Amino acid sequence: MESTTREVVAADGQVIVGKFFRPSSTPSAAVLIAPAMGALQTYYSDFARWLADRGILAATFDYRGVGLSRWGSLRGFDADIMDWARLDCAAMIDAVAERSPGVPLYWIGHSLGGQIFPFVPNRERVAKFVTVATGSGYWRENAAPLRRTVWWMWYVVVPLSLRSLGYFPGRRLRKVGDLPYGVMKQWRAWCLNPDYAVGAEGAQARAEYASIAAPVVSLSFTDDEFMSARNTESIHRHFSGATVTMKRIAPEDIGASRIGHFGFFRAKFKRALWTDILLPELA
Repeated sequence: MESTTREVVAADGQVIVGKFFRPSSTPSAAVLIAPAMGALQTYYSDFARWLADRGILAATFDYRGVGLSRWGSLRGFDADIMDWARLDCAAMIDAVAERSPGVPLYWIGHSLGGQIFPFVPNRERVAKFVTVATGSGYWRENAAPLRRTVWWMWYVVVPLSLRSLGYFPGRRLRKVGDLPYGVMKQWRAWCLNPDYAVGAEGAQARAEYASIAAPVVSLSFTDDEFMSARNTESIHRHFSGATVTMKRIAPEDIGASRIGHFGFFRAKFKRALWTDILLPELA
């Protein structure tokens, strides 16, 4: 297995940075890992290496304005979530497909990475779509611990910080991470809408969700501190044109004390989640 970091140019000329984990032999498949909101691509490195060791070319990346794809101050930086989907994700799909011709390409989307797949223009290149800890994000359906406090973020912290700073200083606030103004503004609108992105973005978004034809597999967790079962069901019902398989996993099912919203990608679940549950979906 070898890994290389590369700059990938999106259709509008913006440069994003991805990392490609290539198996030692010709890959049998390819996987693009789309990160959660504010999560850095380095978080998914162990998982990507594991995929490569199993003969699968894997790619990670940072959305524009985040991690290695941040090129300076976010104050005044023009980007929203649709740019991440329509430009950054589209460029990464092309980059992965170019490096793995003739094999199936799978999308594994963590949280936000599962929410934005329908907005990616070249998504027809993806053979199967796997969501991990992905739900609607509508705050009144969030898991109880988050629901009790998140109203303060959406109605107070976010409006004040965007107005005063021109971006969201998540690193300083220890919430999510630094995010461009347009990203946080749009995400707030989604989280305040009962139908999340589909409701906030209108009829076109609803049609894009319904048009997904690739099989969809949802992996969700009973102890997710952000996404409730209702969140998960709410967003996946919009994939009305696809075959959707819902797998809800409790920690005790795999002999663990905790999984949570971020646990799936931790190396300690290499056997219980990656090998036993995910790998059969990529066969």
